[in-house]
Amino acid sequence: MKILPGRRANPPALAVEPPKSPWGQGDDSSGSGPRNPWAVPPGGRKAGQRPTALDEFLKKARGGGDGGPGGGGFGGLPGGANARALWLIGAGIILLVWVLWTSIHPIAPQERGVVTRFGRYSETLAPGIALTLPAPIANVVKVDVQNIRVEDFPEGGGENLMLTRDQNIIDLAYSVRWTIANPEDYVFQIDKPRETVRATAESAMREVVANVSLDEALGPGRPIIEAQVQERMQKILDDYKAGIRIAGVGIKQADPPARVNDAFKDVTAAQQDAQGARNQAQSYAKQIVAQAEGEAAQFDKVYEQYRLAPEVTRRRMYYETMEAVLAKSDKTIVETPGVVPYLPLSQGRKLPEANGEAPATTVQAAPAQGGSQ
Repeated sequence: MKILPGRRANPPALAVEPPKSPWGQGDDSSGSGPRNPWAVPPGGRKAGQRPTALDEFLKKARGGGDGGPGGGGFGGLPGGANARALWLIGAGIILLVWVLWTSIHPIAPQERGVVTRFGRYSETLAPGIALTLPAPIANVVKVDVQNIRVEDFPEGGGENLMLTRDQNIIDLAYSVRWTIANPEDYVFQIDKPRETVRATAESAMREVVANVSLDEALGPGRPIIEAQVQERMQKILDDYKAGIRIAGVGIKQADPPARVNDAFKDVTAAQQDAQGARNQAQSYAKQIVAQAEGEAAQFDKVYEQYRLAPEVTRRRMYYETMEAVLAKSDKTIVETPGVVPYLPLSQGRKLPEANGEAPATTVQAAPAQGGSQ
């Protein structure tokens, strides 16, 4: 072979060769190399041989269906009357499950079911198993009407300062208990029931505290404040048609602000001491007055006797007075004339000593002068 001048042969590395299939030449009849499994075998398909299921699937996946009765269905699935029947049965089962799931409603004993039909109130279901139209035609909202909800003020602790009638500041902590009285009003009339109750409680409590003094808020006025706040809250919520019933209001703590609490305690202690001293003085005054009134009443009785018999009353008063005076003395007076009785002087001296008193002198009186008084 001659090489023409000016022309060079392509090197083997740069030679362009046609791409080779990993299955070899599809039309290679010599049988050399691997055969493409998707190609038609040499010599064509045998007569009377039906296509395999794999061939049918690949044909339908490639969109090569003939569109006849046995043509491919949606997504490569088999089509035809049988496929449509299966689709209808599946849709019917799903629809039946949906209807049963949204039409049967078990209502607990403490619950009530508020039924809305096309978004509008229809009825209220009692406890038990209830049937309604399926969603989205009818919807049921279950409401617990027996649960007592509690709101604490202030929420999370801290100070809750309020102003009293006498321009004093008080730190007040309280709680509000409420339940649902009307389920349909509760569901439809207010958007945020809990926030509404809290705002109403704050407003009512501040209004009531502003009309009482500090001493009333700290002590005996608590029950009155609680009753007034409950009444005020119920009136406001009824005006809102909230369907809420206030079960009670309880004041848990009523103290002055923390910055002046110590000084306030000192003032309270001083007031209590002053009140105690005042009560003691009043008790002593009442005792003295009662004693004086008793003595005056006794004098009036004696005066009545003296007015009726002055001489006898005067003598009796003299004897009673001398008896009272001599009862406290250890002296012995003898008035019998000419008789000197035996006096146990040693015993007379020992008696006062036995009683813890100083011994006194026993005097023997001179003879009587004949009926002297």
